Amino acid sequence: MNNFTFQNPVKILFGKGQIAKISDQLPADSKILLTYGGGSIFKNGIYDQVKEAVKGFQILEFGGIEANPKYETLMKAVAICKEEKIDFLLAVGGGSVIDGTKFIAAAVCFDEADPWHILAKHAKITKALPLGTVLTLPATGSEMNAGSVVSRIETQEKLAFGSPLVMPQFSVLDPEVIFSLPDRQVANGVVDAFVHVMEQYLTYPVNAPLQDRMAEGILHTLIEEGPKVLANRTDYDSAANFMWSATMALNGLIAVGVPQDWGTHMIGHELTAYHGIDHAQTLAIVLPGMMDLKRQSKEAKILQYGERIWGITAGTTDERIDSAIAKTVEFFELMGIKTKLPDYGVPAETIAKIADRFEQRGFKVGEHADIGPEEITEILQSRL
Repeated sequence: MNNFTFQNPVKILFGKGQIAKISDQLPADSKILLTYGGGSIFKNGIYDQVKEAVKGFQILEFGGIEANPKYETLMKAVAICKEEKIDFLLAVGGGSVIDGTKFIAAAVCFDEADPWHILAKHAKITKALPLGTVLTLPATGSEMNAGSVVSRIETQEKLAFGSPLVMPQFSVLDPEVIFSLPDRQVANGVVDAFVHVMEQYLTYPVNAPLQDRMAEGILHTLIEEGPKVLANRTDYDSAANFMWSATMALNGLIAVGVPQDWGTHMIGHELTAYHGIDHAQTLAIVLPGMMDLKRQSKEAKILQYGERIWGITAGTTDERIDSAIAKTVEFFELMGIKTKLPDYGVPAETIAKIADRFEQRGFKVGEHADIGPEEITEILQSRL
Protein backbone atom coordinates (compact mmCIF):
# COMPACT_ATOMS: atom_id res chain seq x y z
CA MET A 1 0.00 0.00 0.00
CA ASN A 2 1.25 3.47 -0.87
CA ASN A 3 1.69 6.25 1.70
CA PHE A 4 -1.26 8.60 2.04
CA THR A 5 -2.80 11.46 3.97
CA PHE A 6 -6.56 11.43 4.33
CA GLN A 7 -8.92 14.01 5.74
CA ASN A 8 -12.57 14.54 4.85
CA PRO A 9 -14.26 17.29 6.87
CA VAL A 10 -17.68 17.20 5.14
CA LYS A 11 -20.57 16.68 7.54
CA ILE A 12 -23.26 14.42 6.07
CA LEU A 13 -26.92 14.70 7.07
CA PHE A 14 -28.44 11.54 5.60
CA GLY A 15 -32.06 10.41 5.45
CA LYS A 16 -35.67 11.54 5.37
CA GLY A 17 -36.45 15.02 6.60
CA GLN A 18 -32.85 16.17 6.87
CA ILE A 19 -33.41 19.21 4.62
CA ALA A 20 -35.30 20.78 7.54
CA LYS A 21 -32.06 20.81 9.55
CA ILE A 22 -30.15 23.09 7.18
CA SER A 23 -30.61 26.16 9.35
CA ASP A 24 -28.62 24.52 12.15
CA GLN A 25 -25.62 24.26 9.81
CA LEU A 26 -25.60 27.81 8.43
CA PRO A 27 -23.47 30.57 9.98
CA ALA A 28 -25.55 33.05 11.97
CA ASP A 29 -26.24 36.38 10.27
CA SER A 30 -24.81 35.13 6.97
CA LYS A 31 -25.87 36.45 3.58
CA ILE A 32 -26.49 33.39 1.43
CA LEU A 33 -26.59 32.80 -2.31
CA LEU A 34 -28.83 29.85 -3.14
CA THR A 35 -27.68 28.19 -6.37
CA TYR A 36 -29.58 25.68 -8.46
CA GLY A 37 -30.06 24.38 -11.99
CA GLY A 38 -32.85 24.32 -14.52
CA GLY A 39 -35.84 24.39 -12.23
CA SER A 40 -36.62 20.75 -11.36
CA ILE A 41 -36.42 21.64 -7.66
CA PHE A 42 -39.57 23.74 -8.13
CA LYS A 43 -41.50 20.76 -9.51
CA ASN A 44 -40.45 18.17 -6.91
CA GLY A 45 -40.93 20.35 -3.82
CA ILE A 46 -37.27 20.55 -2.83
CA TYR A 47 -37.13 24.31 -3.38
CA ASP A 48 -40.03 24.83 -0.99
CA GLN A 49 -38.40 22.59 1.62
CA VAL A 50 -35.13 24.50 1.38
CA LYS A 51 -36.79 27.91 1.53
CA GLU A 52 -38.73 26.84 4.62
CA ALA A 53 -35.53 25.59 6.24
CA VAL A 54 -33.63 28.86 5.69
CA LYS A 55 -36.30 31.25 6.96
CA GLY A 56 -34.67 34.04 8.92
CA PHE A 57 -31.57 34.18 6.74
CA GLN A 58 -30.92 36.76 4.06
CA ILE A 59 -31.20 34.76 0.82
CA LEU A 60 -30.42 35.65 -2.76
CA GLU A 61 -30.90 33.18 -5.60
CA PHE A 62 -29.00 32.22 -8.73
CA GLY A 63 -30.56 29.63 -11.04
CA GLY A 64 -29.82 28.24 -14.47
CA ILE A 65 -26.56 26.37 -13.79
CA GLU A 66 -26.31 23.90 -16.66
CA ALA A 67 -25.96 20.11 -16.61
CA ASN A 68 -22.34 20.74 -17.58
CA PRO A 69 -21.78 23.99 -15.69
CA LYS A 70 -20.60 26.76 -17.98
CA TYR A 71 -17.86 29.17 -17.02
CA GLU A 72 -19.78 31.99 -18.66
CA THR A 73 -22.84 31.32 -16.49
CA LEU A 74 -20.88 30.89 -13.30
CA MET A 75 -19.06 34.18 -13.74
CA LYS A 76 -22.44 35.94 -13.55
CA ALA A 77 -22.89 34.42 -10.11
CA VAL A 78 -19.37 35.49 -9.16
CA ALA A 79 -20.30 39.09 -10.01
CA ILE A 80 -23.44 38.84 -7.84
CA CYS A 81 -21.42 37.48 -4.92
CA LYS A 82 -18.98 40.36 -5.11
CA GLU A 83 -21.62 43.03 -5.56
CA GLU A 84 -23.89 41.69 -2.80
CA LYS A 85 -21.06 40.67 -0.45
CA ILE A 86 -22.27 37.09 -0.14
CA ASP A 87 -20.93 35.19 2.90
CA PHE A 88 -22.10 31.62 2.17
CA LEU A 89 -23.14 29.52 -0.82
CA LEU A 90 -25.88 26.88 -0.65
CA ALA A 91 -25.99 24.59 -3.69
CA VAL A 92 -29.25 22.72 -4.28
CA GLY A 93 -28.85 20.25 -7.11
CA GLY A 94 -26.79 17.44 -8.57
CA GLY A 95 -23.09 17.27 -9.22
CA SER A 96 -23.12 19.97 -11.87
CA VAL A 97 -24.72 22.56 -9.60
CA ILE A 98 -22.34 21.60 -6.79
CA ASP A 99 -19.31 21.67 -9.10
CA GLY A 100 -20.36 25.05 -10.42
CA THR A 101 -20.87 26.39 -6.92
CA LYS A 102 -17.39 25.24 -5.93
CA PHE A 103 -15.98 27.24 -8.81
CA ILE A 104 -18.02 30.27 -7.76
CA ALA A 105 -16.65 29.89 -4.22
CA ALA A 106 -13.07 29.89 -5.49
CA ALA A 107 -13.48 32.53 -8.22
CA VAL A 108 -15.04 35.11 -5.88
CA CYS A 109 -11.87 35.08 -3.78
CA PHE A 110 -9.40 34.66 -6.64
CA ASP A 111 -6.86 37.49 -6.71
CA GLU A 112 -5.59 37.05 -10.27
CA ALA A 113 -7.23 38.78 -13.21
CA ASP A 114 -8.67 35.71 -14.95
CA PRO A 115 -10.47 33.06 -12.86
CA TRP A 116 -10.28 30.67 -15.83
CA HIS A 117 -6.68 30.14 -14.71
CA ILE A 118 -8.10 28.10 -11.83
CA LEU A 119 -9.04 25.49 -14.43
CA ALA A 120 -6.71 26.06 -17.37
CA LYS A 121 -3.50 26.71 -15.43
CA HIS A 122 -4.28 25.04 -12.10
CA ALA A 123 -3.68 28.35 -10.35
CA LYS A 124 -3.38 27.97 -6.60
CA ILE A 125 -6.49 28.69 -4.55
CA THR A 126 -5.71 30.37 -1.25
CA LYS A 127 -9.22 31.15 -0.06
CA ALA A 128 -12.84 30.46 -0.99
CA LEU A 129 -16.35 31.20 0.19
CA PRO A 130 -17.78 28.50 2.47
CA LEU A 131 -20.55 26.36 1.01
CA GLY A 132 -23.06 23.66 1.82
CA THR A 133 -25.10 21.40 -0.45
CA VAL A 134 -28.48 19.73 -0.76
CA LEU A 135 -27.98 16.80 -3.13
CA THR A 136 -30.80 16.17 -5.59
CA LEU A 137 -29.10 13.67 -7.93
CA PRO A 138 -26.65 11.00 -6.75
CA ALA A 139 -23.83 10.56 -9.26
CA THR A 140 -20.65 12.58 -9.00
CA GLY A 141 -19.80 12.44 -5.30
CA SER A 142 -19.15 16.19 -5.46
CA GLU A 143 -21.14 16.61 -2.24
CA MET A 144 -18.28 15.03 -0.27
CA ASN A 145 -15.09 15.84 -2.17
CA ALA A 146 -12.83 18.68 -3.26
CA GLY A 147 -13.24 18.34 -7.03
CA SER A 148 -15.09 20.33 -9.66
CA VAL A 149 -15.43 20.21 -13.45
CA VAL A 150 -16.43 23.26 -15.51
CA SER A 151 -16.97 23.80 -19.25
CA ARG A 152 -16.32 26.89 -21.34
CA ILE A 153 -18.44 27.54 -24.43
CA GLU A 154 -15.95 29.90 -26.05
CA THR A 155 -13.13 27.37 -26.23
CA GLN A 156 -15.11 24.10 -26.20
CA GLU A 157 -13.17 22.92 -23.16
CA LYS A 158 -14.17 20.93 -20.10
CA LEU A 159 -11.58 21.12 -17.33
CA ALA A 160 -11.27 20.15 -13.69
CA PHE A 161 -9.81 21.64 -10.55
CA GLY A 162 -9.66 20.64 -6.93
CA SER A 163 -8.97 22.24 -3.58
CA PRO A 164 -9.78 21.32 0.02
CA LEU A 165 -10.96 24.92 0.40
CA VAL A 166 -14.05 24.18 -1.72
CA MET A 167 -15.13 21.05 0.13
CA PRO A 168 -18.67 21.58 1.42
CA GLN A 169 -19.03 22.26 5.12
CA PHE A 170 -22.10 20.03 5.09
CA SER A 171 -24.20 18.06 2.62
CA VAL A 172 -27.80 16.95 2.99
CA LEU A 173 -28.58 13.56 1.41
CA ASP A 174 -32.30 12.73 1.44
CA PRO A 175 -32.99 9.60 -0.66
CA GLU A 176 -36.56 10.73 -1.28
CA VAL A 177 -35.27 13.28 -3.82
CA ILE A 178 -34.67 10.30 -6.12
CA PHE A 179 -38.41 9.54 -6.29
CA SER A 180 -38.99 12.24 -8.93
CA LEU A 181 -35.90 11.67 -11.08
CA PRO A 182 -36.34 10.61 -14.73
CA ASP A 183 -34.85 7.33 -15.95
CA ARG A 184 -32.01 9.07 -17.75
CA GLN A 185 -30.73 10.76 -14.60
CA VAL A 186 -30.94 7.58 -12.53
CA ALA A 187 -29.09 5.61 -15.19
CA ASN A 188 -26.45 8.32 -15.52
CA GLY A 189 -25.98 8.44 -11.77
CA VAL A 190 -25.46 4.70 -11.41
CA VAL A 191 -23.00 4.51 -14.32
CA ASP A 192 -21.14 7.64 -13.20
CA ALA A 193 -20.63 6.23 -9.71
CA PHE A 194 -19.64 2.82 -11.13
CA VAL A 195 -16.90 4.32 -13.30
CA HIS A 196 -15.67 6.50 -10.44
CA VAL A 197 -14.94 3.31 -8.56
CA MET A 198 -13.29 1.72 -11.58
CA GLU A 199 -10.92 4.68 -12.00
CA GLN A 200 -9.58 4.04 -8.51
CA TYR A 201 -9.77 0.23 -8.55
CA LEU A 202 -8.88 -0.95 -12.04
CA THR A 203 -5.17 -0.11 -12.07
CA TYR A 204 -2.55 -2.48 -10.64
CA PRO A 205 -2.18 -4.28 -7.27
CA VAL A 206 -0.35 -2.60 -4.38
CA ASN A 207 -1.46 -5.01 -1.65
CA ALA A 208 -4.34 -2.86 -0.44
CA PRO A 209 -7.02 -5.51 0.16
CA LEU A 210 -9.26 -3.31 2.29
CA GLN A 211 -9.51 -0.63 -0.38
CA ASP A 212 -10.18 -3.33 -2.99
CA ARG A 213 -12.94 -4.89 -0.91
CA MET A 214 -14.58 -1.52 -0.24
CA ALA A 215 -14.46 -0.67 -3.94
CA GLU A 216 -15.92 -4.06 -4.83
CA GLY A 217 -18.64 -3.56 -2.23
CA ILE A 218 -19.70 -0.32 -3.90
CA LEU A 219 -19.70 -1.98 -7.33
CA HIS A 220 -21.81 -4.88 -6.08
CA THR A 221 -24.26 -2.49 -4.45
CA LEU A 222 -24.64 -0.41 -7.61
CA ILE A 223 -25.18 -3.55 -9.69
CA GLU A 224 -27.82 -4.79 -7.25
CA GLU A 225 -29.60 -1.54 -6.41
CA GLY A 226 -29.31 0.43 -9.66
CA PRO A 227 -31.83 -1.67 -11.60
CA LYS A 228 -34.18 -1.64 -8.60
CA VAL A 229 -34.19 2.15 -8.48
CA LEU A 230 -34.71 2.32 -12.23
CA ALA A 231 -37.67 -0.08 -11.98
CA ASN A 232 -39.28 1.46 -8.88
CA ARG A 233 -38.34 5.04 -8.09
CA THR A 234 -40.14 5.06 -4.72
CA ASP A 235 -38.21 2.09 -3.28
CA TYR A 236 -36.67 4.08 -0.42
CA ASP A 237 -34.17 1.44 0.67
CA SER A 238 -32.76 1.00 -2.82
CA ALA A 239 -32.69 4.76 -3.32
CA ALA A 240 -30.77 5.17 -0.06
CA ASN A 241 -28.26 2.48 -0.96
CA PHE A 242 -27.74 4.00 -4.41
CA MET A 243 -27.30 7.50 -2.99
CA TRP A 244 -24.75 6.46 -0.36
CA SER A 245 -22.85 4.33 -2.89
CA ALA A 246 -22.49 7.31 -5.23
CA THR A 247 -21.13 9.43 -2.37
CA MET A 248 -18.73 6.73 -1.17
CA ALA A 249 -17.50 6.17 -4.72
CA LEU A 250 -15.71 9.50 -4.74
CA ASN A 251 -15.22 10.86 -1.23
CA GLY A 252 -11.57 9.80 -1.18
CA LEU A 253 -11.87 6.74 1.04
CA ILE A 254 -11.31 4.02 -1.56
CA ALA A 255 -8.57 6.12 -3.20
CA VAL A 256 -6.16 6.20 -0.27
CA GLY A 257 -2.92 4.27 -0.70
CA VAL A 258 -3.72 3.01 -4.21
CA PRO A 259 -2.87 4.19 -7.76
CA GLN A 260 -5.61 5.94 -9.71
CA ASP A 261 -6.28 6.17 -13.45
CA TRP A 262 -8.82 8.90 -14.48
CA GLY A 263 -7.92 8.53 -18.15
CA THR A 264 -11.48 7.51 -18.99
CA HIS A 265 -12.72 10.75 -17.45
CA MET A 266 -10.16 12.93 -19.22
CA ILE A 267 -11.08 11.45 -22.61
CA GLY A 268 -14.79 11.52 -21.81
CA HIS A 269 -14.64 15.21 -20.95
CA GLU A 270 -13.61 15.95 -24.52
CA LEU A 271 -16.66 14.12 -25.90
CA THR A 272 -18.84 16.33 -23.72
CA ALA A 273 -16.92 19.47 -24.72
CA TYR A 274 -17.36 18.78 -28.46
CA HIS A 275 -20.79 17.13 -28.55
CA GLY A 276 -22.57 17.86 -25.25
CA ILE A 277 -22.92 14.16 -24.42
CA ASP A 278 -23.92 13.44 -20.81
CA HIS A 279 -20.89 12.83 -18.60
CA ALA A 280 -21.89 9.30 -17.62
CA GLN A 281 -22.59 8.42 -21.23
CA THR A 282 -19.05 9.41 -22.22
CA LEU A 283 -17.66 7.19 -19.47
CA ALA A 284 -19.72 4.24 -20.71
CA ILE A 285 -18.30 4.80 -24.19
CA VAL A 286 -14.64 5.11 -23.18
CA LEU A 287 -14.19 2.59 -20.34
CA PRO A 288 -14.62 -0.60 -22.41
CA GLY A 289 -12.06 0.67 -24.92
CA MET A 290 -9.70 1.61 -22.11
CA MET A 291 -10.00 -1.86 -20.56
CA ASP A 292 -9.33 -3.50 -23.91
CA LEU A 293 -6.31 -1.38 -24.80
CA LYS A 294 -4.71 -1.64 -21.35
CA ARG A 295 -5.49 -5.30 -20.81
CA GLN A 296 -1.82 -6.12 -20.18
CA SER A 297 -0.94 -3.38 -17.68
CA LYS A 298 -4.31 -3.80 -15.94
CA GLU A 299 -4.39 -7.59 -16.31
CA ALA A 300 -4.25 -8.54 -12.62
CA LYS A 301 -6.98 -6.13 -11.59
CA ILE A 302 -9.25 -6.88 -14.56
CA LEU A 303 -9.04 -10.59 -13.73
CA GLN A 304 -9.76 -9.83 -10.07
CA TYR A 305 -12.67 -7.60 -11.09
CA GLY A 306 -14.05 -10.26 -13.41
CA GLU A 307 -13.87 -12.95 -10.75
CA ARG A 308 -15.07 -10.99 -7.73
CA ILE A 309 -17.75 -8.88 -9.42
CA TRP A 310 -18.99 -11.11 -12.25
CA GLY A 311 -17.88 -14.59 -11.16
CA ILE A 312 -15.66 -15.10 -14.23
CA THR A 313 -13.13 -17.85 -13.51
CA ALA A 314 -12.99 -20.05 -16.62
CA GLY A 315 -11.04 -19.57 -19.84
CA THR A 316 -7.70 -18.13 -20.88
CA THR A 317 -6.52 -14.77 -19.59
CA ASP A 318 -7.71 -12.99 -22.72
CA GLU A 319 -11.04 -14.80 -22.67
CA ARG A 320 -11.62 -13.80 -19.05
CA ILE A 321 -10.71 -10.19 -19.82
CA ASP A 322 -13.03 -10.20 -22.82
CA SER A 323 -15.82 -11.54 -20.62
CA ALA A 324 -15.20 -8.88 -17.95
CA ILE A 325 -15.43 -6.15 -20.58
CA ALA A 326 -18.56 -7.70 -22.06
CA LYS A 327 -20.25 -7.90 -18.63
CA THR A 328 -19.40 -4.25 -17.99
CA VAL A 329 -20.94 -3.20 -21.30
CA GLU A 330 -23.96 -5.40 -20.60
CA PHE A 331 -24.55 -3.67 -17.26
CA PHE A 332 -24.31 -0.20 -18.79
CA GLU A 333 -26.75 -1.20 -21.52
CA LEU A 334 -29.07 -2.73 -18.91
CA MET A 335 -29.17 0.67 -17.22
CA GLY A 336 -30.11 2.22 -20.57
CA ILE A 337 -26.73 3.77 -21.37
CA LYS A 338 -25.38 3.11 -24.87
CA THR A 339 -21.66 2.42 -25.21
CA LYS A 340 -20.66 3.23 -28.81
CA LEU A 341 -19.84 6.57 -30.44
CA PRO A 342 -22.37 6.14 -33.28
CA ASP A 343 -25.11 5.77 -30.65
CA TYR A 344 -24.60 9.49 -29.96
CA GLY A 345 -23.99 10.64 -33.51
CA VAL A 346 -20.29 11.26 -32.98
CA PRO A 347 -18.42 11.32 -36.30
CA ALA A 348 -15.05 9.66 -36.76
CA GLU A 349 -13.35 13.03 -37.29
CA THR A 350 -13.96 13.94 -33.65
CA ILE A 351 -11.36 11.33 -32.68
CA ALA A 352 -8.62 13.29 -34.45
CA LYS A 353 -9.74 16.52 -32.75
CA ILE A 354 -9.52 14.91 -29.32
CA ALA A 355 -6.11 13.37 -30.04
CA ASP A 356 -4.84 16.73 -31.30
CA ARG A 357 -6.02 18.43 -28.13
CA PHE A 358 -4.03 16.02 -25.97
CA GLU A 359 -1.05 16.54 -28.26
CA GLN A 360 -1.28 20.30 -27.77
CA ARG A 361 -1.52 19.98 -24.01
CA GLY A 362 1.56 17.82 -23.97
CA PHE A 363 0.64 15.37 -21.25
CA LYS A 364 -0.42 11.76 -21.00
CA VAL A 365 -3.06 10.19 -18.77
CA GLY A 366 -3.58 6.92 -16.91
CA GLU A 367 -2.02 5.44 -13.79
CA HIS A 368 1.27 5.01 -15.65
CA ALA A 369 0.94 8.29 -17.60
CA ASP A 370 1.34 6.24 -20.79
CA ILE A 371 -1.89 7.09 -22.62
CA GLY A 372 -1.26 9.77 -25.22
CA PRO A 373 -2.75 10.80 -28.57
CA GLU A 374 -2.02 7.46 -30.29
CA GLU A 375 -3.55 5.40 -27.48
CA ILE A 376 -6.55 7.73 -27.22
CA THR A 377 -7.12 7.37 -30.94
CA GLU A 378 -7.02 3.58 -30.60
CA ILE A 379 -9.44 3.63 -27.64
CA LEU A 380 -11.98 5.81 -29.44
CA GLN A 381 -11.69 4.01 -32.78
CA SER A 382 -12.59 0.79 -30.97
CA ARG A 383 -15.87 2.47 -29.96
CA LEU A 384 -17.01 3.21 -33.50
